[in-house]
Amino acid sequence: SCMDKVAVYNLGCKVNRVESDSIAASYHARGLKLVPLEEADLIVVNTCTVTAQAEKKTRKAVRSILRTNTHAQVLVTGCAASINPNFYANLDSRIVVVDKADLIDATYTYERVGDAFPTRVGVKVQDGCNHACTYCIVHVARGKAWSRPLSEIIREVDYLIAQGAKEIVLTGIDLGSYHTDDGSLPFLLQELLQRDTTVRYRLSSIEPRSLSDKTLELLAHSEGRLCRHLHIPLQSGSTRVLKEMNRPYRAEYFAALCDKAYEKVEGLALTTDIIVGFPGETEKDFEQTLEMSKHARFSKIHVFPYSLRQGTPAAARLDQIDPSTKTKRAKILGELAQHLRDKEAHKRIGSTEYVLVEQDGSAMSESYYKVALSQSFAIGSLIPITLTDYDLSLIHI
Repeated sequence: SCMDKVAVYNLGCKVNRVESDSIAASYHARGLKLVPLEEADLIVVNTCTVTAQAEKKTRKAVRSILRTNTHAQVLVTGCAASINPNFYANLDSRIVVVDKADLIDATYTYERVGDAFPTRVGVKVQDGCNHACTYCIVHVARGKAWSRPLSEIIREVDYLIAQGAKEIVLTGIDLGSYHTDDGSLPFLLQELLQRDTTVRYRLSSIEPRSLSDKTLELLAHSEGRLCRHLHIPLQSGSTRVLKEMNRPYRAEYFAALCDKAYEKVEGLALTTDIIVGFPGETEKDFEQTLEMSKHARFSKIHVFPYSLRQGTPAAARLDQIDPSTKTKRAKILGELAQHLRDKEAHKRIGSTEYVLVEQDGSAMSESYYKVALSQSFAIGSLIPITLTDYDLSLIHI
């Protein structure tokens, strides 16, 4: 059968999103036509398995795709497929489970596709993880940490800049572990910053232990070319819980790290991920998480009620927290998060930040707030604005 019409369906994180775009672009470059699901002869599903919920969503999506399109060949790839290939292979005779590496062309230099080339794009520089947090399956799904060669990253970045990208988000599963023979993350950042001065960079997420003084120096002295916004996953504000999660730091370390970051980098915004209701979490542990959130002055918190992920050490524990307590804690932390977010936003009134105009009337600030614009600017322009009450009134997450 003729396979000239293809659809790519993405589930999961920013890294998956970047991979799915690359897969779509490589098919496009080979002359295949990208079409909606129902018209495709070939469908690629890039799956996610980070939590039990994500795995459920993935399975539902695959079943629904099989119903929506009754003739296409379906390639299932990504994290869920690598953890549980047999489940997907046995689901339907039209499914083939494939290794993601075989789908993503190593050259990466294909034009990203979509309705319009976005001005803010992700570039994957690292994959895999050598840590083994007890709630997490991703290090099993993606394997050992590896870093893309500098020359390859530079080639892709130069290409994206030529296409009109204005903000490049560097992504990785454990971004801070980036390391090649050329150097580590600060070296990569320095190389990128000196290439082209019309574009800014953002780090998607960095582990507390990998945030080096050198990276903070670069944030402090790049005049916004490296966004003064860091997403540092905390997961818990209790040293006891961190230890049981197998996270390699104590609560005091995290607090001191935030203090140091704020001290070195003026105007810094910090965002984070927190799990509530991890097995054995007490009221006191949860209180410590709330205290830490206030101390760190997070401008955004992704709150995750602990989700029991089969195949991880934490799932085998007998001291699981009951769902109603999890829901209650998630609600309390969610309300605190919104309060902190508003407080941090109001502190920014009167300060000037470069914002990237993404749609008419709305832009992404350096500090990772979506702001309203009181006048019209060309989409894709990076402009300094002094934030007023008006701009921040349209903050949405």
